[in-house]
Amino acid sequence: MTFFERLKEAASAEWRAYTEHPFTEGLADGSLAEAGFRHYLVQDYLFLIEFARAYALSVYKSPKLADMREAAAGLSAILDIEMNLHVKLCAG
Repeated sequence: MTFFERLKEAASAEWRAYTEHPFTEGLADGSLAEAGFRHYLVQDYLFLIEFARAYALSVYKSPKLADMREAAAGLSAILDIEMNLHVKLCAG
């Protein structure tokens, strides 16, 4: 059993509540109302701003240049790809 599988088993009620929630199911099967999806995008965008700051801190605190590059790549993915997708979806 993998570590992830052990975690899911240990928190099975919480995992089911998360993965079998009407919002999650609607997002997965495409039945989520557009207003609900847009609200999610806005909230996720706000989260991504703080998440990007945490990644920036990981660049600053990385002990090695290779670690800095890896963290910077993650930061770039958040800032240059994921956040742009949110903006484009919300603009349309």
